[in-house]
Amino acid sequence: MSETETAADSRLTRLRRGVAGAETEQLGAGMLLVATLAAIAWANLGSGYDAFWHTEARVAVGDWSMGLDLYHLVNDALMAFFFFAVGLEVKRELTIGELTDRSRAIVPATAALAGLLVPALVFLLIARDSGQAHAWGVVISTDTAFLVGALAIIRPHHPSRLRVFLLTLAVVDDIGALGAIAIFYTDDLRITPLLVAVAALGLIALVRLLPSGRGPLYAALSVVVWFGLHEAGVHATLAGVAVALLIPVAAPRRHDVERVVELTRAFRQSPNPAYAAAAGRQLRESISINERLQQSFAPYVAFVILPIFALANAGVVLDAATLERSASSSLTWGVVAGLVAGKLLGITGATLLAQKVRLGVLAPGLTIGRVAGGAALSGIGFTISLLIVGIAIDDPEAQDEARVGVLAASVLAFALGWVVLKALDARRPVVQPGAVLLRPFDPERDHFKGRADAPLVLVEYGDFECPFCSRATGMVDEVIEHFEGDLVWVWRHLPLHQHHPHAELAARAYEAAYLQGRHFDYARLLWANQAQLERLDLLRYADEIGLDLERFEADLDSDAVRRRVREDEDDADLMDVSGTPTFFIGTARHGGQWDAPTLIAALDASRSR
Repeated sequence: MSETETAADSRLTRLRRGVAGAETEQLGAGMLLVATLAAIAWANLGSGYDAFWHTEARVAVGDWSMGLDLYHLVNDALMAFFFFAVGLEVKRELTIGELTDRSRAIVPATAALAGLLVPALVFLLIARDSGQAHAWGVVISTDTAFLVGALAIIRPHHPSRLRVFLLTLAVVDDIGALGAIAIFYTDDLRITPLLVAVAALGLIALVRLLPSGRGPLYAALSVVVWFGLHEAGVHATLAGVAVALLIPVAAPRRHDVERVVELTRAFRQSPNPAYAAAAGRQLRESISINERLQQSFAPYVAFVILPIFALANAGVVLDAATLERSASSSLTWGVVAGLVAGKLLGITGATLLAQKVRLGVLAPGLTIGRVAGGAALSGIGFTISLLIVGIAIDDPEAQDEARVGVLAASVLAFALGWVVLKALDARRPVVQPGAVLLRPFDPERDHFKGRADAPLVLVEYGDFECPFCSRATGMVDEVIEHFEGDLVWVWRHLPLHQHHPHAELAARAYEAAYLQGRHFDYARLLWANQAQLERLDLLRYADEIGLDLERFEADLDSDAVRRRVREDEDDADLMDVSGTPTFFIGTARHGGQWDAPTLIAALDASRSR
């Protein structure tokens, strides 16, 4: 994993760990659909459905005991794992991924708030006289699993930006919906167990400071949080989100990766259990626990937990009487209108407003039309909607009417989203941002190594504080050597200000050295001393290679040098390149890994094109 994967061009395949990500999501959505149809069929075969899900399971320790029927065991316990998995992905995106750019994060967050409020208002407008107006919570949330699965099934062109937008939106409104459950649908809030849960969350935040044994502590304290919230009368699925947001996430550090190499080399030279265990442990810990948990939880959530949830919650009796009541029920139509029309109007309108008042920006390639298509899909309110039906409505017949509305709205929202996105793909196809190099190689402007007329061109966007950039690893030298005189390597600046606070100053120092014809010599010192890039360090390196210090310092602070670095940054921004290293082969963006053998193969393949 690299800095590129921690930046705003995290694509669908990265978010799901591999090329098979879309197929995995399609399969998960398919299983969810099958489970839904099975639940409806089961519920219509007789009384066995309700009898099974109301079978009680009880845990007892001494005089204390807690009993849950299977229905609540699924909704309160298993679904906590679902929200934990979603929270992990959002924490990663907020910390080192797509949403580190707060100007982009604010738009889906604002849209999510409107997607909570507008559907509730639409519902109240239609169902205010139904006797179930207090069930407005049914229409406020979006089913994240069905939403992502629907996007994978529809397969709009270049869906990664829309997917991250919708994922952020869905999680914000999930949190809003769970907050609504805690505030508006909790009858008896007990303070003591709530304080226990809060204390356990505080301890979870401190676990990261321990040198080892963190996994079992995370697990044990998470169980305490769940029990605390459950006993406090707060919906226990909130525990999943709360714990996930406290799990640390960070990009891999160069030191940790190099340590893996050292231990692997030691094991190769002297194979023994101690070296094997140390290498395995270091390899595992070089990736943050957040990302390890995401990868391990994803299949269980997609293929086990969500289908079981659908099986337990989607069983509505669709007999003639129920369908007749639903057809004329303001409750049913309030649910349908709230989810389908309310979500579409609220999310699309808020996105337009946020852009108009310059509250934030949409990612390149993400248009308001595609947002509208995603907003339509957001009317799939399956999971939380069915959850709140069981919490907010006591009358069994009204519950069935509300469930019919949820199921109908999900079908209509999927169909509407499909039509909008496919129509946009046909009439206004999206060009993937950054697929083509915006500014081709220019020997008069660019910094390069090799023949200017070489048949192969490798352009790298990077910064001098990035531990995985090619010059830092020596990889580019291996690639240049392989092609001898047939390759020119081009360096362009992309200082990641948030992650690498000294990168911009180092880039300006490189440009100042270039003005004295010693930029490659100076760059070697920058790569060799990535942890020492303060201003005094940069002046010392200039002195070491014999630069005119007075001129160097003047150039370092000059407008011309600042402008030269900024030009590369602006080009990268327009191409939606926001991670380092990012490579272009010729003018085509390189996807995938960037080790020397992979780049050599990609460059060889470009010869035949």
